[in-house]
Amino acid sequence: MVHARSRNYVSESDMCKLESVPVDFGDYHPLKPITVTESKTKKMSRKGSTSSTSSSSSSSMMDPLSSVLDGTDPLSLFAAAADPVITTATMDNTRKKRDKDDGPAVGSDFEPWSSKRGEILARYTTTEKLSIVSGTSTGSAVSEKVRTRLEELDDLEEGSQKELLNLTQQDYMNRIEELNQSLKDAWSSDQKVKALKIVIQCSKLLSDTTVIQFYPSKFVLITDILDTFGKLVYERILSMCMDNRVSLSDNFSPESVNDTAKETCLNWFFKIASIRELIPRFYVEAAILKCNKFLSKMGISECLPRLTSMIRGIGDPLVAVYARAYLCRVGMEVAPQLKESLNKNFFDFLLTFKQIHGDTVQNQLIVQCVEIPLYLTLYSPAIDWILQCIAYRAPEVLLTEMMERCKKLGNNALLLNSVMSAFRAEFIAARSMDFIGMIKECDESGFPKHLLFRSLGLNLALADPPENDRLQILNEAWKVITKLKNPQDYINCAEVWVEYTCRHFKKREVNTVLADIIKHMTPDRAFEDAYPQLQSIIQKVITYIYDFSLLFSVEKFLPFLDMFQKENVRVEVCKCIMESFIKHQQESTKDPVILNALLHICKTMHDSVNALTLEDEKRMLAALINGFIKMVSFGRDFEQQLSFYVEARSMFCNLEPVLVQLIHSVNQLAMETRKVMKGNHSRKTAAFVRACVAFCFITIPSLSSIFTRLNLYLHSGQVALANQCLSQADAFFKAAVSLVPEVPKMISIDGKMRPSDAFLLEFLCNFFSTLLVVPDHPEQGVLFLVRGLLNVIQDYTWEDNSDDKVRIYTNVLHLLSAMTQETYIYHVDKVDSNDTLYGGDSKFLAEINKLCETVIAQILDHLKTLGKEETLKRQSQLALYLFNTILAHGDLRNNKLNQLSVNLWNLAQKHGFADTKTMVKTLEYIRRRSKQPEMSHFADLALRLPLQSRT
Repeated sequence: MVHARSRNYVSESDMCKLESVPVDFGDYHPLKPITVTESKTKKMSRKGSTSSTSSSSSSSMMDPLSSVLDGTDPLSLFAAAADPVITTATMDNTRKKRDKDDGPAVGSDFEPWSSKRGEILARYTTTEKLSIVSGTSTGSAVSEKVRTRLEELDDLEEGSQKELLNLTQQDYMNRIEELNQSLKDAWSSDQKVKALKIVIQCSKLLSDTTVIQFYPSKFVLITDILDTFGKLVYERILSMCMDNRVSLSDNFSPESVNDTAKETCLNWFFKIASIRELIPRFYVEAAILKCNKFLSKMGISECLPRLTSMIRGIGDPLVAVYARAYLCRVGMEVAPQLKESLNKNFFDFLLTFKQIHGDTVQNQLIVQCVEIPLYLTLYSPAIDWILQCIAYRAPEVLLTEMMERCKKLGNNALLLNSVMSAFRAEFIAARSMDFIGMIKECDESGFPKHLLFRSLGLNLALADPPENDRLQILNEAWKVITKLKNPQDYINCAEVWVEYTCRHFKKREVNTVLADIIKHMTPDRAFEDAYPQLQSIIQKVITYIYDFSLLFSVEKFLPFLDMFQKENVRVEVCKCIMESFIKHQQESTKDPVILNALLHICKTMHDSVNALTLEDEKRMLAALINGFIKMVSFGRDFEQQLSFYVEARSMFCNLEPVLVQLIHSVNQLAMETRKVMKGNHSRKTAAFVRACVAFCFITIPSLSSIFTRLNLYLHSGQVALANQCLSQADAFFKAAVSLVPEVPKMISIDGKMRPSDAFLLEFLCNFFSTLLVVPDHPEQGVLFLVRGLLNVIQDYTWEDNSDDKVRIYTNVLHLLSAMTQETYIYHVDKVDSNDTLYGGDSKFLAEINKLCETVIAQILDHLKTLGKEETLKRQSQLALYLFNTILAHGDLRNNKLNQLSVNLWNLAQKHGFADTKTMVKTLEYIRRRSKQPEMSHFADLALRLPLQSRT
């Protein structure tokens, strides 16, 4: 590189431009539909017979991307077009699917029982001791086969059982799970009678109400076993219907069921009919109700009314209502279209509802020390489920009928609550005032009115009442809610009605509601037991009021936040507010109310960070704070903007990503100042950009990530250079040079340790590109920054098997070559680079040549060390890399440089490791260049570059 090639960058750029060719879009466009044509062909067989293939021609098939929308695909379209059988089958499947969708089956809008199961188990618990009856005698397999059906079933009831007493709730649940597993084990070992005994034994437990507050959870646990049994029986009979290993379709008819399957099915129903006790007989038959499909088309529709009537024989109203709930569950699964039976089930319950207040139930509650309000809540899951089944896709007139029946029963609060929970929110909202009138007339002794208002509020959060009634509805509800003495009851209702208030009213009403909540929840620190509800209220407020200038003008909003005094809850609330701000704030802001409030919120998040905080949590908090910082703008008041960044730095010093963002923001501020001044700084703006530069220079050393520091030194130095702060730019670049030796061999990337060489190489290449335009300091030597960087690279301890050092040196040759040009390829506006300062001075060029000689010597020394057999491939690659550098940047009219390039070419392919295709293309490039003006010497070079065969 002693002689760098002089470059004319303008002509080279013009030469590399793509040739412009006019394009005719008339016939072709890449998004135009594809045209497919299938030609007619005839093939002659060896025997002389002819056969012709079916032919079809399509001039414009549909676009394959748009065809996705209608559920087809292009390949199946071709097949269907060729085969009429497939076409018919496809149409038939489509029709079946449509018919199925249009049918009465339960849709995804029906909330399944499984979603309620966990809530019931969590809500209805007990500390009382429980008991369970456990079968002990199973008998031998031989005796089971010879006993009569009645003896088999009576065996469980006559001496083969024992009662397990004093079980805790967890022990009881474990025992039920064991019975469920025993059922599956018995079934898989072909002990069908034992399985039936287990199911009967479990069903009997549903008649026991000795620990009444646990009954809903007991019902959930035991009906799980019944569901398992029903599924096993159905699948067993279905498997017997398989003909040639082909099972029945979903909509099979009883005529397609074979006699063996029908006989087995009847046998199960006869066994169940022989159960003497009503409750197990009812539950077990309900569990296999679906099996009626194997016997008769009308089987299910005939059985449902009979089972509904059977429930009338159950004396305990709680046991009866859960039996009705189970029948509705099964009915909705197997015959959702039979709504008449479901309605009859519920109306039967209404007729017997007065039993709840009868002497039998009252005496039972006295014995168990259970209050009537608690007892009534035990009915809620069952009644809610029954009404949900009845109300599913029911017409509005049914709600009117239900309301009339509730009035006849004296506006029973329990029923009214379930009606509001079951029917569509739109229906309830339209009759809001009617329901409020009914709620007022309810007897509050059994079921509190505030729960009714809560249910009404849940509906009004989903649907809007008539506009003229909205204020009266809020007043009526809040009159009741604000009188509640129990803080938990109060907050449970207030949480629901806050959404209604935010949805339909302005900040005055919202402020009044928040003030009332603060008033109720502050005494005795009641808010400490209501953090989930208070969080929900905040979420609802910021969902509806996302104009933050309006939000923070709500007087009681910030005092409301003060109730969150538990740190982790407080931080979660702050995160919620910041997420809303970042999502909804469309324009930057300088509103002091917003800034002060959000700075306080961000400070709360920042101060929660400690040594135990997870990295993911830190990243999330930093992202939220950065989102806020980016949205703050004081317009042309740049000094105020810088003051904000200085304040933010002092507040968020423990989150490194925030400091990084602040440095970028300050650099951007300096560049905006330059843009406003069009690069001609006044004394005032020059002092301001120096203040910005100083901010960055002070802040960068506090960062822990070394590559973050290196990149920010480089970036900030470029900003300083662009603003003509030359001494400050030198300071940044010197800091970067002095930091390079500290780069560790391994760095952590996404939690994994990786070698740092590739990152260092990338940084240094960027650094060299900047150093081209950095002018030399008048008091320093020529190219003092380049020399300093080369010294650092020389002293850096590189990996033994790494060639990165040589690759960096080769890139330095690119830089030095660019520095010898009369005019550099790019400049910084209003900054004189070395091409202007030295003006092509011979001493300056001589210094560059000396550096080139030193660098090339270092590269050649390294190539010699790679002469061992295991490193020959690396030697070949580096030799070709250096050859290409000399080819691009060197003046090959110089004999020494020309000979060096030939030697490197030969070395690259000496041991057979060179890529032949690459070598051929390189040689072709040289021959093409030789035809250009002032490049004729490339022709001689091409003749001196042989291509060696690997063989």
